[in-house]
Amino acid sequence: MNINRRQWLLSGSAFLSIGALLRGSRQAAAQATPPRSSAASGSTRVPVITPNGSTLPWTMDGDVKVFHLTAEPVRREFAPGMTVNCWGYNGLTPGPTIEAVEGDHVRILVTNRLPEPTSIHWHGIFLPNGMDGVGGLTQPHIPPGETYAYEFPLRQHGTFMYHPHSDELLQLALGMMGFLIIHPKTPEPPAVDRDFCIMLHEWFIEPGSATPNPFVMTDFNTFTFNSRVFPAIDHLIVRRGDRVRLRFANLSMDSHPIHIHGHRFWITGSDGGRIPPSAWVPETTVNVPVGATRDVEFDADLPGDWALHCHKSHHTMGPMGHDLPVMVGVSQSGIETRVRRLLPDYMAMGESGMAEHARHAQRLPLPHNTLPMMTGEGPFGPIEMGGMFTVIKIRDNLSSYDQDPGWYDHPPGTVPWPVAS
Repeated sequence: MNINRRQWLLSGSAFLSIGALLRGSRQAAAQATPPRSSAASGSTRVPVITPNGSTLPWTMDGDVKVFHLTAEPVRREFAPGMTVNCWGYNGLTPGPTIEAVEGDHVRILVTNRLPEPTSIHWHGIFLPNGMDGVGGLTQPHIPPGETYAYEFPLRQHGTFMYHPHSDELLQLALGMMGFLIIHPKTPEPPAVDRDFCIMLHEWFIEPGSATPNPFVMTDFNTFTFNSRVFPAIDHLIVRRGDRVRLRFANLSMDSHPIHIHGHRFWITGSDGGRIPPSAWVPETTVNVPVGATRDVEFDADLPGDWALHCHKSHHTMGPMGHDLPVMVGVSQSGIETRVRRLLPDYMAMGESGMAEHARHAQRLPLPHNTLPMMTGEGPFGPIEMGGMFTVIKIRDNLSSYDQDPGWYDHPPGTVPWPVAS
């Protein structure tokens, strides 16, 4: 029997086989543009995109969808020039996104290749108590080298997470987490054209080192979207007129107020489920608390390169510390020459602000495996960001999502210009 693409997407089992096609670190740039869905009908279900991540494939065993997760040490490149010793799943942190449909019966086989026991908790999921994944309370811890099976029906839909409940202090700090997305059995209006998952996390990594310190409680120095830092985070490519959903999850030690430029969004869901439309709240910033998810949706109606970032200013910076002297307004005249007699690479900085750190990033010698505090180049010069920052690129007449369209070509008269004083 011949079926068209629309019918194929509407079938729950066929829909999730897309996951096998979406593997790879640049998933957001690997898809052709789908037919535009009807925002009024809610009749089309699209697979989620995990920027810089992947979607977990599955097989069928009778009427059960079977997924395989392997907990293991992971070497994760946060950005070129910095690779971190993490723990994760299937070679990634965050682990691959699990997608399913409400009403599915799932079995997740979890193999432990860590040097210590682990477990997996299915955060926010309604399931039998014994499948809840709390080591020592609802199950034995999974010993190294063994595989345990979790099996349960999916009785809800929304944006959920998976993570250990076994030596959480270490395992969460090293990156063991991932998304579990359950699509509604009957798609809900308005339908979305682009659906992105972004895991928020923070780390303390000593300059010159490669392993995060799990004992740090408050003084983090590296902040990531999907375990990547700006400018190495995938841009989100969107066509003007698309309905866009952004799903955020947070298993770090701090809340993160995520802000969008040029648009407003509606807060439409959490790990408690979808919010009734009558209670949707229009915002330009959504605070994502610790141990929670938030869904927001917006209509991409203004073309351009729009920033998406955490609005805690330190969270859009690279490695830093709070014990530096404040040099703003302090004259350093002549000090650079004198200090260079002892430290040939010394640069006197900070007198007129911190932007020098971005402008001189290429000249500053850094410890091995350490990124600058601010980096990234835009069409008008240094963007002076790092950490939790990326760009939503909205374009007219976008024929496909498979390539970055480059920087936005601003119409004449729409960029600030210098005025003679």
